[in-house]
Amino acid sequence: MNALLRYQAALLLRSQRWLPPVILYAAFLAIGVQSGQPILDSLGYSAAALLPVAAWLVRIGVTGEPAAARACVAAATGPARAHLACVLVALGAAVTLGTAATVVVTLISDPATADHRTRVPPAEAGAAGLLAALVCALLGTAVGAITNRPLLGSPGRAVPAMLLAALLAVVVTGSPAQAAVSGLVTGSQSGRVPLPLLPLAAAVLVAAAATGVACALSARRSP
Repeated sequence: MNALLRYQAALLLRSQRWLPPVILYAAFLAIGVQSGQPILDSLGYSAAALLPVAAWLVRIGVTGEPAAARACVAAATGPARAHLACVLVALGAAVTLGTAATVVVTLISDPATADHRTRVPPAEAGAAGLLAALVCALLGTAVGAITNRPLLGSPGRAVPAMLLAALLAVVVTGSPAQAAVSGLVTGSQSGRVPLPLLPLAAAVLVAAAATGVACALSARRSP
């Protein structure tokens, strides 16, 4: 599995297909996060913006190989393991990106509530923001896993389904991502820093289930 992960990571980096989602995420942050804004609000925004980026990275991972190369890797290691490596590398890239964004946002934001009257501990806020980013990265990975190959092969169906599912995962009540982000926004009003542990546990289960389904189907369908 380590060899597969290194192979997929090298493939992702060398393809430079990761540049558009990373640039888009940086643009979202540049527009929506300004120096001196309340820290929890800014962390919630940066976490929410990560979800569609994570889904996009999964799409890049599972569609990046030429069909012949994908067939060779699947024959050598098994299609399920090969597909799992793609998803895990994409998740790792999303988590790395979210971690970097959380650190930057924590450093430039005002450690205070939305009305700038009550101080918010920046270390606790950063930890909560990092957990929220992890929740969104996991949910984005789940979205990418169930809206791309092998479940949806045609880009005309996969891309709109991915975008719609990513939007719903952010805004629908009951979604772990929505719960984590709204917890940060609510904390910015009250001054109490929430740790989204329950949303994180739910996001892990959802991501594991979605990835498991995708890997199982990849083992049944030809690459």
